[in-house]
Formats: sequence, structure tokens, C-alpha cells
Amino acid sequence: MNSFRLRFCSRLGRRADFLVSARSAACLLVSLYLLTGCHSRQKSVGPSVEFVKIPPAAQGGRERVDTISGNVAGAQSGQRIVIYAMSGPWWVQPWPDQPFITIKPDSSWSTNTHLGFKYAAMLVDPGYKPAPTMDTAPVAGGSVAAVTIVDGVGKPQIAPTVPIQFSGYDWGVRTIAGDRGGMNLLYNGDNAWTDSTGALHLRIKKNGNKWSCAEVELSRSLGYGTYIVTVRDTSHLEPAVVLSLNTFDDWGGEQSYREMDVEMSRWGDATNKENAQFGIQPFYVPGNVAPFVAPPGVLTHSFHWEPGRVKFETVRGSSLRVGAPVVSEHEFTSGVPSSGHEKMQFLFYIVASDKYPMQNESEVVLEKFEYLP
Repeated sequence: MNSFRLRFCSRLGRRADFLVSARSAACLLVSLYLLTGCHSRQKSVGPSVEFVKIPPAAQGGRERVDTISGNVAGAQSGQRIVIYAMSGPWWVQPWPDQPFITIKPDSSWSTNTHLGFKYAAMLVDPGYKPAPTMDTAPVAGGSVAAVTIVDGVGKPQIAPTVPIQFSGYDWGVRTIAGDRGGMNLLYNGDNAWTDSTGALHLRIKKNGNKWSCAEVELSRSLGYGTYIVTVRDTSHLEPAVVLSLNTFDDWGGEQSYREMDVEMSRWGDATNKENAQFGIQPFYVPGNVAPFVAPPGVLTHSFHWEPGRVKFETVRGSSLRVGAPVVSEHEFTSGVPSSGHEKMQFLFYIVASDKYPMQNESEVVLEKFEYLP
């Protein structure tokens, strides 16, 4: 009997020890979980930026600005706010030489901005150097401590245009200023018109002390196919003038705006022997530009675009007829954008040139535009 009682008590003792050990282990696990959870939550807390006042969603231009404001949480000493507005590319606001917004003692910030379809507020470290423009939305990392992106308020407003018909298609003529070629330029609706033969005239003229240029955009996207434009003599163009026949997609920043170009220009350098080029974007990637010499006289420029491939060709004369003398041709098979919301554009503008600045008013004539699906 005593032996049984001893064995029973021994088992109870071991069981009690086990229960105590189990409770201790459970408490330890709970403690570790709580500590880990707290530590994890502490790690996830970081600086943030929020908007208080958001401007309208509208295509940008120099003519119209609005106030944008917000608050910051968790900012460190010396950090500042940088604002970008998306209208095609992302443009730093309010100006490239005034990109930094000070955070006030109450953690609020405010600035003027030109309009865009979207707005990005960035909390940046001292020494951060914002680019004037970006093709894609900014992201946090490195010297960018936090980023918040919002849509503009209301239904997106497209820049006002003057309607025009050319070669059986509806187009719009830009009427607000824009940044191209390193200059902020005026764009006037009266710088594009058609004559009695149906030809489209594009003009650069002096408006006060500034040059005003021409931009004409097709009202709809055509997609893959063959684009053909016949242009009268461009050999008279000054070195700083650019005539660009191109596609462009305001929403296609991830594919360099689906821009493909036939361009006539010496890019501000009178010594440049090549006065024309075919290209896809970005232009700085080796192999994305094919320069050539465009001779005097009427030329027909074309590009045939299909998935993964675009072939450019320029010939003498007013059509792509069989046997037309070929001036230049080039095919791109790498980096070619896919079809999206791109539209055909005709641009007639000026690039910045200290050595050969624009001197006289200029005009070009496009005889016709054709599209073959």
C-alpha cells in the first residue's frame, strides 16, 4: 500500500512539474509573441504624406494654376515636400527651379501647382535633386522617404482645342502653352489651318516677345497599321525649328508614351548635316534613332506599325507609289511600343539654341495624311 501511494504521488509530482513547465512555456511564447508584435508594429510605422486640398483633374498648361496642400506625419529635420503633376509626363511643381516646399511647424504644407490628371506628394531628404520631368510615377526609396499619389478632383478636363478637318479626319489644334525642346512655348489655335486644296498649314509666329507654335492632334486612336504623311519642301527650316510627325499616348508613360517619330530638324545646330530622323522613345537608348538627310522638294514619310516591329520609309514625291525614289528607310524591332491610346500628332515648334536661335517666322505645308489598317 505504501509502495502504491509512493508511486502515485511520484506520478502526481511529475505531472505537476509538467503542468508548471507547460504553463511557463506558454507564458514565454505569449510574451515573445507580444514583444514581436509590438516590434513589428513599431517597424511598420514610418513617415507619411496626406492631401488636404486637391486641384481639378485637367491637362496641364502654363495658363492655369491652383493650390495644393496637405500634412506630413513623422517627418525628420531637413526633409521637404516635392510635388509632381501628371499631364503626359510627370512635371515637377510649381517650376523646375522652385521644386521644394517647406514643411511648416504644424506639419502642414502648401504650394501652387499647374494642373494635371494626377498629383504626387513626395517627402524627400536633404540633398535630393528632383528631375524636371519623369515618365513614370515616383516611388519611395533612397532619398524619397514617402510618396502619396491621388487623382485630380472631378472628371478629367482635356486641354481646349480648336477643331479642324484634314484629309477626312477630325483633329484638334492646341491652344495652351507647353514645354518642348527645353523651352516653354505658346501654342495658338490660329497657327494651323487648311487651304482651298485641303492642305494643312502649320506656322510659327511671334506673339509679343514670345514665339507661338502649332500642335495638331487626331481626335481618335488608330492603332496598328500604316501611317502616311506627304510634306512639301522643308529645306528652308531654320536650325532651331522642328517638324515632328509622331504618335503620342498621354497615359502611356510606362511605354515612353508610345511615341514614334518622323522628325525634320537640325536640333539647333546649323552644322548638323543630317536634318531628319526616324525614332522611337526613349531617344537616348542606342539604336532608337536613325538620322538621315532629307533633300529639298516634296517628300512622303510613312511608318508601318505592327506588334514588335515598326518600319519607317521616306520617298520623293507625293505618294508611296511603286518605284518612288527612296530617300531613307529603317526598321525597329526592339523597344517598339504596343498599341494603346496613342494618337497621331503634327508638331511644329522650336528647340532652345544659344548659337542659332530662331530668327524669322516659319511655315510648313502637309499635303495629305493617310492611314491603312
